[in-house]
Amino acid sequence: MASPHNEEFDVVSVVSRAVHGDADSLSNLLAHFGPLVEQQLQIGRIWQSQIDTGDVMQVTYLEAFIEIGTFRPEQAGAFEGWLRRIAENNLRDAIRGLERQKQMPASRRVDFTPNSEDSYVGLYEQIAATTTTASQVAIKKDTQRLMQAAIDRLPPDYALTVRLYDLEGQSIGEVSKAIGRSAGAVHMLRARAHERLGELLGTASAWFDSRA
Repeated sequence: MASPHNEEFDVVSVVSRAVHGDADSLSNLLAHFGPLVEQQLQIGRIWQSQIDTGDVMQVTYLEAFIEIGTFRPEQAGAFEGWLRRIAENNLRDAIRGLERQKQMPASRRVDFTPNSEDSYVGLYEQIAATTTTASQVAIKKDTQRLMQAAIDRLPPDYALTVRLYDLEGQSIGEVSKAIGRSAGAVHMLRARAHERLGELLGTASAWFDSRA
């Protein structure tokens, strides 16, 4: 395969192979377009100490590997735009998370016993799109098992972030130190993890209703 920096780099064929599961082809695409996308990211001065473009791109590359199957090969020319949208979405989530962090009193951060059934129920209720909460229609142990199974299916960095922040009640600073990422990266990982959990729990309401 041609180098991603070679003028003969055939984007159309490489995108097609990537969409069909060729990890090397996707890696070549990311090596080619990633630096271009990173150069165009604009982080406000107020956030530059907490968000790094490298952090944004690391999460973006992970999302690209997860989502590449949804990209249409005939839109190969739009690959850079697709990657840029993922990166910009990650950056927005990091900024929103940091803004909420500044506004949330520390006394409101943890209102459950770490890694308890209540912590799993609370996480479910944050994520599941249902008008009837898990605590109303299922025993807590059922919710805990459901959430554990969903979290186990997440990419490792997503799962660890959720376990440390949402289930153990650690602060963003503590999670950042534990995983060796910036505070902004923690917010990005958590936002993406919640998205994935929402997808995995898409049928959870029907599952709970069937047991009510």
